[in-house]
Amino acid sequence: MRVDAGVADATAVLDEAVRGVPAPPLRGLVAWYSGYRQRGVERRRHRGLPSPYLTLILTLDEPLSIAAHPDLRDPPGDYLVLLGGLHTAPALIEVPGRQSGVQVALGPLGARALLGLPAGGLAGIDVHAEDVLGAGARYAQERLRQAVDWPGRFAVLDAWLLGRLRDADLRGVRLPAEVAEAWRLLRASGGRARVAAVAGEVGWSERHLRNRFVAEVGLTPKAAARVIRFDLARRRLAQRATAPDLAGLAADHGYADQSHLDREFTALAGCAPTAWLAEEFRNIQAGHHPPGGGLRQQSAQSSQSESEEQFR
Repeated sequence: MRVDAGVADATAVLDEAVRGVPAPPLRGLVAWYSGYRQRGVERRRHRGLPSPYLTLILTLDEPLSIAAHPDLRDPPGDYLVLLGGLHTAPALIEVPGRQSGVQVALGPLGARALLGLPAGGLAGIDVHAEDVLGAGARYAQERLRQAVDWPGRFAVLDAWLLGRLRDADLRGVRLPAEVAEAWRLLRASGGRARVAAVAGEVGWSERHLRNRFVAEVGLTPKAAARVIRFDLARRRLAQRATAPDLAGLAADHGYADQSHLDREFTALAGCAPTAWLAEEFRNIQAGHHPPGGGLRQQSAQSSQSESEEQFR
């Protein structure tokens, strides 16, 4: 296990962000673990953005408070262990001056093995994880709270998820190879591959690919491509925050022009790129560093190759 730690502590403000790499058998199913602990920061709301990962969060102290879910029909709520599927709208998370926990970035191809159901069963929703994973989710959270340091906490997650993986192997759980290959092609293209071409590569009709993809991943291939491309563009924007070039960003990620990028960003993030960037920088300047680069997104400092290597 490799652990990358970064700690920002200014007088009364505690802001820890720790990255862990899962045990080898889990790689390709789980991209990373992100531990976080914040104390003494200002109250705020964090915008949880769509990404190519399901969200599994095990809290350490206070529960996670969701003010608005991707599906606005779902009521706000507090979660000790949250499980959320892929989505195409932002969530709003309340940060009441303190928060702590570990986020597991779970690829949709790992859902059948590690969650016991396809990612499509969680599309666009958040649930209390124990409703899907049983009492083991709360037991893992309790063990997480008892661990004395971040490596120990990540080891708890390894043990729990490896146990679930072994059970899946015994049951003979298998993901359709065509779906896995279609997902790989979309990721490798940065979300720019044409759905017809992907369907042709895996030997399925577009209609059949769409139906199976929705069932297994939770999004249509076209929607998944939008999320993949948005996630890459959003992370690149954060990397270039001091001198953003939106026209260049649009061209680099296959958008028709800057207006196209603005429309897609607004649709998926709930605000324009410049508004999101200003919001994120206000949070950082106030001592807020979202856990794992955001409860639903990869760290802005992580490279594209790092995330893609986990799923090759």
